[in-house]
Order: sequence, then structure tokens, then C-alpha cells
Amino acid sequence: MHLSFSPRKKTATAMVGVLLTIGVAPDVSAQDLYRQIISNDMSKCAPGNGPAVRVSVTNIKSATGKVRVQVYRGTKEEWLETGRWLHRIELPARQGTMTFCMPVPEAGTFAIAARHDANDNGKTDITKDGGAMSNNPSINIFNLGKPNYKKTRFEVSSGVSSISIRMRYF
Repeated sequence: MHLSFSPRKKTATAMVGVLLTIGVAPDVSAQDLYRQIISNDMSKCAPGNGPAVRVSVTNIKSATGKVRVQVYRGTKEEWLETGRWLHRIELPARQGTMTFCMPVPEAGTFAIAARHDANDNGKTDITKDGGAMSNNPSINIFNLGKPNYKKTRFEVSSGVSSISIRMRYF
């Protein structure tokens, strides 16, 4: 895996390392809470763990490309806003149903978005790719796949919640 950091991230990472070495716990900036790419660790959804969401994504049309699942805070300011996702899990697609374990930072209100990048080109191709969202809101040409945050948000307790979302294709 190749990781690249901007000069600002390199500096911040180095400073955190220095502070930890000398025994000082740094304050975590709000920006560090966003855009975390994580693995699909199903043990985080085991009984007694949490807070987390076990997400079953159904109706995946093919085993080509990748499926990406992202969790957002269930607020108007953050839902589907660029760079405002908290965690992302991305896996090779499997036809049918895939299950993801999405940890969340604390109990609260969240929303999930999933995308099947069927041709694995990293872009959203409206006629080829699929999309899914928590609570399975209707998606049509008028809202272009961005339903109101109130239709997608749900509560997560301190334990493990489970949801099922259906992948849809145009």
C-alpha cells in the first residue's frame, strides 16, 4: 500500500510522534476525524463491541469493480458533503450481498452511503454504477441520488446496530 501525505500532514504526523514520545497526548483536530480509510474488521461488530454499524448491502449486480461504504454524521452540514465522511471501507465487489462493519466515533446520529463502482474507474457513472443509502430512500432524476439527510439518518447506540441497504442502478 502506498501512502502519500501533504507537507502539512507530514508535519502534523511528525509532531504527534514527538509529543507521544515525550509523553504528551496531543489534541486531535476536527479535521483528523474525517476521511479515515479503514479495513472491514468484522470483529468490531461482535457482541459486546461498539459503537458500530453492521451494514448489509444487498442487490449488488455483479462481481466487477469495487463497493465503497462511507459513514457520515446525520446532519445537513455533513451528509454527502465532499470530504465530510468519517470512515470509508472499500472492497472488491461480490454479486448479491456484502456485509461491512462500520465503527463510529460515539453513539449518535449517522447516515451511510454506498457505491458500486462497477467498472472500477474511480468515477460515478450514472448508467453503470449503483448507489445505496441508509433507510433506502427513493432516488430519482430530480434528487440525483442525494436525498435529504432526514431520510437517511439513523441512531446508533453504544453497541452494534444493524441495517440493510439495497443497491440501486439506473
